[in-house]
Amino acid sequence: MGRRSFVRRSHVNAADAATVIATLRARANLGNVEGMARFGISRVGTLGVPVKELRRLAKEAGRSHKLAAGLWRSGIHEARVMASLVEEVESVTPRQMDLWVRAVDSWDVCDQLCQNLFRYTSCGFEKAAKWARAEPEFVRRAGFALMAGLAHKGPTEPDERYEAFLPLIAEAATDERNMVKKAVNWALRQIGKRNSQLRAKAIRAAEGIRAIDSRSARWIASDALRELRRLHSATAS
Repeated sequence: MGRRSFVRRSHVNAADAATVIATLRARANLGNVEGMARFGISRVGTLGVPVKELRRLAKEAGRSHKLAAGLWRSGIHEARVMASLVEEVESVTPRQMDLWVRAVDSWDVCDQLCQNLFRYTSCGFEKAAKWARAEPEFVRRAGFALMAGLAHKGPTEPDERYEAFLPLIAEAATDERNMVKKAVNWALRQIGKRNSQLRAKAIRAAEGIRAIDSRSARWIASDALRELRRLHSATAS
C-alpha cells in the first residue's frame, strides 16, 4: 500500500518552513505537552499539536523535499513529524535516513518516521536490518519499528525477506530497554500477521525466544504468542 496522496509542490522552499513552524507555534497546547510527557515524550521542543492536525497541515503544504528539510532542521517535535509526512520518498537518500534516525529523541517521532516515510523507500529492508544491531536506543527501535511497518503494509516481497528479520528479533530480545523491547515485540507480531506461513515461522521463533533466560525475552515472546496463536486458531477453524 502506498503513502497517502498529497499534492507535490516543487516550488516550496526552505523559507516556507518558517511559516509552517509559526503556524505550529500558534497551535501550541501546554496541556497536551504535559499529557505527552506522561507517555515518555520530552517536553523540550514539543508544542502539543495533535497528530491529526499535523496530518491536515501536511496535506495542505503538499510534498516537498526542501520543506521537509527545513522542518527537520528546526528540531521541533511536531515539525519533525510533519517532515516525515511531506518528504518526497524519491528524494530520500540512505545517508539522510541515517542522519535523521540518529537525531531522533522520542519514540513517537521514531515510529512516525518509519511508518510515514522510511518503509516506502527502496532501502527499507536494508536499513531495518542495519539499525536492528545499532546501540543507540532510538536507532535500534527504528530498526524494529521499520520491520513492523514493512510487514504490516509493506511491498509485496517474498516471505524470505521478512523471515530474515526473525534472527535479528531473537538477537535483540534480551535488550531490556523499554523502547527497544516493545518495538522488537511489535516486529515479531506484525511479521506473524502477514500470512499463515510467516505466522507459523514467527510462532516457532517466539517459542525459541521464550526459552532465553531473560525477562525481556520472555515478555516479548509470551505477548507475541498470545496474539499469534489466537490468530492461528481462528484461521484454522
